[in-house]
Amino acid sequence: MAVGRGRAGVSVVFFGSSEFAIRPLEAIADEISLVVTQPPRPAGRGRRLTRTPVHDRAEQLGLPVEAPARCRDEAFVARVRGLEPLALIVASYGQILPKALLDAAPRGGINLHASLLPKYRGAAPIQRAILNGERTTGVTLMQMDEGCDTGPVIASVETEIGDDETAGELEARLSSLAAELLVGQWASLRDGTYVSIPQDDSLATTAPKMRREDGALRFDEPADLAYRRFRAATPKPGCHLPVGDGYVLVVSARPAGAASLQPGAFVGFEGDAMVVAFAEGTSLAVGSVLPPGKKEMPGRAFVAGRRWRPGERLT
Repeated sequence: MAVGRGRAGVSVVFFGSSEFAIRPLEAIADEISLVVTQPPRPAGRGRRLTRTPVHDRAEQLGLPVEAPARCRDEAFVARVRGLEPLALIVASYGQILPKALLDAAPRGGINLHASLLPKYRGAAPIQRAILNGERTTGVTLMQMDEGCDTGPVIASVETEIGDDETAGELEARLSSLAAELLVGQWASLRDGTYVSIPQDDSLATTAPKMRREDGALRFDEPADLAYRRFRAATPKPGCHLPVGDGYVLVVSARPAGAASLQPGAFVGFEGDAMVVAFAEGTSLAVGSVLPPGKKEMPGRAFVAGRRWRPGERLT
């Protein structure tokens, strides 16, 4: 899918951080003079400094990478301007590019956003779409302005959200769609012949970053919402099931049948999954969990360790 190296002297600076940006990065790798990504952040149980997926993939592709703490710093803006890029291609970067940076390229900033704008402007469009029960989503290619995903739309592509698709699975699929959309529009971006249409701000919705509490299951909600929380929070920030006076990470889950027990009660088993009652007579089958400081285990093994009987509450 990659476009040719040095076609018409094209040089772009690519801004990206998450898995969503990987396929677009690969698709135009031959045209990239610099990759810009977020600095390493503490991650995992050991809180080790971890580089972004884009950082690792760019180095594998032999591309130069920079990870400035603030992309608006004058020295960094001057660095980008000195490369004389035709455009700044942005995909899930994590910082808003200032006007001085957008003005550093004749085509300005061209952003790939993982929603059908103006819906779900913000940091977590994939997760929020799943959590809110959307049936469709997509990728939008847009001309950037100084706002947060507010610029005019160049092109978009739509796709259905799978009933059981997690945020991580959907992100991988949207990454491929984003790459196809970018390559399909590449000639017009290169030549400056593309057309952009202003967004209808009256239809705009926001997608704030997912917090840990957004992935915490609540027994006062029906199981269909609990399942959407699991899908939206997997793999980040993680779905957590309240147990005792703490939480365990839910690794796998699926909808289960009706339950007559009180919300929050252990119902029984479906295979190796433990079934938990939620509001409105619904239940969720928790296939496997990861307790703090332990290894992942099936729901059945977790219940055995606690000796729950049907009807006992988890908290």
